[in-house]
Amino acid sequence: MATVEQKRVEADEAGLRLDRWFKLHYPGLGFGHLQKLLRSGQIRVDGGRAKSDTRVEPGQMIRVPPVGSDAKSLDTRPLTANTMKHREDADVLSKMLIYEDDKVFVFNKPAGLAVQGGSGIVRHMDQMLEAWRNKKGEKPRLVHRIDRDTTGILVVARTRGAAISLTKAFRERDTQKHYWAIVKGVPVPHDGRISTYLVKEQTPDGDRMRVGKHGDDGADHALSHYRVIDQLAQNFAWLEMQPHTGRTHQLRVHAAHIGHPILGDPKYFEHDTNWEFPGGVQKRLHLHARRIVIPHPSGGVIDQVAPLPPHMVQTFNLFGFDEAQLGD
Repeated sequence: MATVEQKRVEADEAGLRLDRWFKLHYPGLGFGHLQKLLRSGQIRVDGGRAKSDTRVEPGQMIRVPPVGSDAKSLDTRPLTANTMKHREDADVLSKMLIYEDDKVFVFNKPAGLAVQGGSGIVRHMDQMLEAWRNKKGEKPRLVHRIDRDTTGILVVARTRGAAISLTKAFRERDTQKHYWAIVKGVPVPHDGRISTYLVKEQTPDGDRMRVGKHGDDGADHALSHYRVIDQLAQNFAWLEMQPHTGRTHQLRVHAAHIGHPILGDPKYFEHDTNWEFPGGVQKRLHLHARRIVIPHPSGGVIDQVAPLPPHMVQTFNLFGFDEAQLGD
């Protein structure tokens, strides 16, 4: 039978919010269920009632009821547009969080979640971050963005000073951004550089980028690097891609430009009438911001890796690609 536990806060957990402490120790415990346990007084800190934003200190004792005994109360499903639909913002943020310190949050963004607002967008990261304002009233700040359908690493600053430092690092390209993509066909050469000019166009389906020429109105230079990690015959390839500039849809346009569009890309995937989308593969964008290496605002570096989203895990399994082959 499950019993109540008394767990001591460790030295390296000083200052953690209580909800984040539970995220570390009980990752399957959903935010809503945690709130019920807090409201009913079943969770206590040094014998007293506490709230989700209570900061814990080393040596404190946390009373933990048998949260793992009721499997139905734990939402362990991976985040997707569907599974996060009815969850509170703070709960979704906690589920996405893969790294934090006093200056930085790093999230693993799911597919379908926009980073900022726009036409027809009712929920987005910038809005959700309101749920994590600190005691001074500061809201975490976006310092870069990734496309709505792209999954993976999103870095967010916790303070104004951190935002200035991180924004400068992105602007001056003092970062290493590694993306994983699955594309149609196999690029030749297997290790290559793509350099073009990109022009933004307005279409009925939203902004779309096209390859232009130097001197075209609004044309910006875009430079990407790719290498083939593995392939399925000559039909599909797993690429590691690095954008050395940060243009809208850059990797998606560049992949299509060399004749190897990214699977599931709703804007840039084109094929002939005889080609069929592979069975068992979801028609979602197979582009994932896998890893980032960026200077930390306080010195040193942030080096974080984001696990693959469910639809890409499914495709990796179907195609026989092994994540461990590349390593991190």
